[in-house]
Amino acid sequence: MDAIYRIAAGDVVFSPRLAGFVLDAFSTGPTTSPSSSPIRTSTKLTARERQVLRLIARGYSYKDIAKELTISTKTVESHVSSVLRKLQLSSRYQLSHWASERHLN
Repeated sequence: MDAIYRIAAGDVVFSPRLAGFVLDAFSTGPTTSPSSSPIRTSTKLTARERQVLRLIARGYSYKDIAKELTISTKTVESHVSSVLRKLQLSSRYQLSHWASERHLN
């Protein structure tokens, strides 16, 4: 039932494993290796932003992240926007892919 409600709300529902396969299938261009300084780049992020990033990488919806972290969905959106800006990425897909490459999930 939860998946049905999430889909009705506009979310995409994938298991974390399937999300990884989808990210790999749609990756384009050269990728950065996991060893290419994930710590240095991710240290720009606050502790809360890192929490949100890990949950995004696991395939959680904004609503589920909000529930997990006991914050509002708008706050999750704000954190995701901040993370995207700091990492110079432009989409949730890129963010998930970036985190997966660095094994942050």
